[in-house]
Amino acid sequence: MRILVLGAGGIGGYFGGRLAETGADVTFLVREKRQVVLREKGLRITSQFGDAALEVKTMLATELQPVFDAVILTCKAYDLQEAMETIAPGLAPTGFVLPLLNGIAQMEALNDRFGKDRVLGGSAKIQVTLTPEGVVHQLNDWRTITFGEQSGEMSPRILALADLFKATKGVDAHAVPDIMQRMWEKFVHLATAAAMTCLMRANVGEIVRTPEGGKIFLKLLHDSAKVSASQGFPPSQQFMQLYEDTFSQRDSLYTTSMLRDIERKGKTEVDHILGFMLRKAQEAEVDHETIRLAYTHVKAFEQRLAAGRLQ
Repeated sequence: MRILVLGAGGIGGYFGGRLAETGADVTFLVREKRQVVLREKGLRITSQFGDAALEVKTMLATELQPVFDAVILTCKAYDLQEAMETIAPGLAPTGFVLPLLNGIAQMEALNDRFGKDRVLGGSAKIQVTLTPEGVVHQLNDWRTITFGEQSGEMSPRILALADLFKATKGVDAHAVPDIMQRMWEKFVHLATAAAMTCLMRANVGEIVRTPEGGKIFLKLLHDSAKVSASQGFPPSQQFMQLYEDTFSQRDSLYTTSMLRDIERKGKTEVDHILGFMLRKAQEAEVDHETIRLAYTHVKAFEQRLAAGRLQ
């Protein structure tokens, strides 16, 4: 299986690097600056599961040929359209895409662009960063990648990909028959947490310790679950209990990447996460007042950012 990884940053560099470390046929699609670093110093990974310095194959977008059986897509949601156009020339006639993005809105866009039969569902649970020196640095012991067919079939390509990941170190890979259920549940969690932490500009514990914060949090969780159910994926009782507990912890320091993006005055995935949840809630006629306020709050922040009016 010939694998193309878009970028060699945190997530792509880690999972692609671990595959390359086993001898898998992996090529990283990168920009010229990153290509120079990789050629001179190799792909460097620092991790509690073992450091690595690997000679890896790289390619520029202008060099792509339609020869890759799999493309691992790890871009930010706001770069998705550009990323799809970038990888398209490299996808073999029977090739497929494995997206590892936050949320679930990317599935509609990818299905429209490549066809549903050529797009896997996928998610990653990992904390990893690309240092200023170009090193892929794993921050904790999270190392999970989960993937499967949207149809639920345990197809030959799913099993082949699972076998490749099975040979890696520092990766906990799961090929599953219910990836869409898992992705929707993760989205319910993510949209709820992002909406509340961004709207309140606070972590979970700070919100829950206010007089009404815990009630608002749990109502939004249940409203988000109703949206997921309207799409055919009602969250399990176990999932709901877990996140009712998570969003009720008075001492919790848990926050979200979207809030961190706001605090560093950076771009956010607001349309991909909160905008998509808002649209689906409106279509399903589920109460969406809190998600609407959160979405508007972050969009107003974007306008202030664009105007240069943030201190």
